[in-house]
Amino acid sequence: MTIALTGATGFVGQAVLDQAAQSDETVRALTRRAQAPRANVEWVAGDLSDTAALAALCEPCDAIVHVAGLTNAPDPAAFEEANVGGTARLIAAAKHSRAKRFVFVSSLSAREPGLSAYGASKARAEKLVEASGLDWTIVRPPGVYGPRDVDYFEMFRSARFGFVPLPPGGASSIIHVTDLARLLLALVDAPPALVRRRVFEPDDAREGGWSHKELARAIGKAVGRPVFAPHLPRSVLDAAAKVDRMVRGDKARLTADRVGYMTHPNWVARSAMKVPEAVWSPSVSGEEGLAATARWYRDNGWL
Repeated sequence: MTIALTGATGFVGQAVLDQAAQSDETVRALTRRAQAPRANVEWVAGDLSDTAALAALCEPCDAIVHVAGLTNAPDPAAFEEANVGGTARLIAAAKHSRAKRFVFVSSLSAREPGLSAYGASKARAEKLVEASGLDWTIVRPPGVYGPRDVDYFEMFRSARFGFVPLPPGGASSIIHVTDLARLLLALVDAPPALVRRRVFEPDDAREGGWSHKELARAIGKAVGRPVFAPHLPRSVLDAAAKVDRMVRGDKARLTADRVGYMTHPNWVARSAMKVPEAVWSPSVSGEEGLAATARWYRDNGWL
């Protein structure tokens, strides 16, 4: 089987390649920059704006796994171009190639498109996928963490100093990147009756997710430090986002758009949208995964 993969050089995409390497799957992967040779991987130069590259990526293939997406941008137009326009162009290439499966990685933020430009763009991309006529499955991951992740790393780094500032009270689900990668590949081969034209919200199987304080304390335990984890009001987070943008520019991790997302109280995966156990179930508990991630950060000089 040949799988066309977007976002292959990113955090989740690299995990998909790692998992695919353990099987007989051949992956044709989109990349902006030249990559080192890798067994069973064919690199295709280009990005989601390049229709010729997308045609080469998808022709011929058995399934398409669309991971690529913009998660941080200074304005809504950038999200629209990358996440909506890019998905539209990939759908067109998929139709031409007659690929049997189309797995789209969306986000829990698509549930509340009014909270952030990112969430709005993912919601619009979902609509395109649903109207495509393809044999599709949509996956809305919660917070994805694990080795090489730069977003949750901010919390691990803060926890090392015993202080983890939090948004207002709420709860969220998380998933280890390896489990998410396993799911995406499982959906390619799953019986159509179980996954065809379904939207799934996977997680680590923790009932009710993690309150913000529970997650901060678990990360503190993973790095070996008790943590003080105060809830910060929206006004403070808004101000911090402005400072982060001034200091780090386009590399800012805390943005106004993310503040809108973070301050929503419920980002828990819904049990009604659980992946059937016959297809996939998580193998990494939150506690185990956070501890292993902290070890990776230490071993690789991040902490």
